[in-house]
Amino acid sequence: MTRKPIGIVGSITPWNWPLLIAVWHIMPALRVGCTVVLKPASFTPLSTLRLVELINDVLPPGVLNVVAGSSDIGNAMSGHKGIDKIVFTGSIGVGQNIMERSASNLKSLTLELGGNDAGIIMTGTDIAPLLEPLFWSCFINAGQTCASLKRLYVHEDDYEDVCKKITDYVSQIPVGDGMDEANLIGPLGNGPQLKIVKGYVDDAKSKGANILCGGEPIPGPGYFYPLTLVADVTDDMDLVKEEQFGTAIPIIKYSSIDEAIERANSLDVGLGGSVWSNDAEKAKALAPRIESGTVWINAHGKLHPMAPFGGVKLSGVGSEFGLEGLKAYTTNQVISVAKPPAP
Repeated sequence: MTRKPIGIVGSITPWNWPLLIAVWHIMPALRVGCTVVLKPASFTPLSTLRLVELINDVLPPGVLNVVAGSSDIGNAMSGHKGIDKIVFTGSIGVGQNIMERSASNLKSLTLELGGNDAGIIMTGTDIAPLLEPLFWSCFINAGQTCASLKRLYVHEDDYEDVCKKITDYVSQIPVGDGMDEANLIGPLGNGPQLKIVKGYVDDAKSKGANILCGGEPIPGPGYFYPLTLVADVTDDMDLVKEEQFGTAIPIIKYSSIDEAIERANSLDVGLGGSVWSNDAEKAKALAPRIESGTVWINAHGKLHPMAPFGGVKLSGVGSEFGLEGLKAYTTNQVISVAKPPAP
């Protein structure tokens, strides 16, 4: 058995990590000998265009190609019989559309789609030493990361204490213009995303949730929404059942670990999950019960190039990174040689 390059790869990248995700789409394809047609998100094409320009200083013409524009380009790529594989990072709806269009030639697909990742803090955990990693798990890139923590479950006995300590920590983090190095968190990526985050928080407020910090857009130019923690939430609130993809986190009270697991698994997505505890081994024992492609212990969203990454349920098809991710850009060929007849 040998592995051969799958052929022409169509890459469709999102706006939230435009340069980084372009790199991890392109490089495995080139490494195994494929050619690539890349379509960056219409909100954020410029860094990707420059990346391709630089790479093409050393590649032969036609190996790496980029076409910027609207979603019509991605639709055409998905249905094009000359493209052998689509690798896409983005929303569930677009991923489903790509899968439908790719049936024209049964393209190979790697789809890393949306998540609404749950993190569970185990009963009796001293949260103080975990506050910094917990903060970045929720708010890295202003919460605009597929595999960031988006629902935080806390036991009822610890709820008030954890809410206070997290709020005290988060309230001290400066948010503002990223060109000012004093700020740790910048704006949301675009106007539609700001509207989504505001809408979900407003829905929670209207249903009786308690805003611990933040809760209203920051006045002035730009798409700035403060770091927002929302307590006393229920499962019917948009902030819990939908992926907010921004700077607002619901803190959800649970009574037993079985209940927390059931509620964490209740959604039709499963990209990542996490368990938080002062006893890492106890947390690790709980991890297999979470329905997600990756479960982190006392961290969330940390990726490693040698560890496969992908989701279950509606969070995707296939894996990126590691040997499994590299193999996804290849096809198998078995050469079977018949033995000569016995004399």
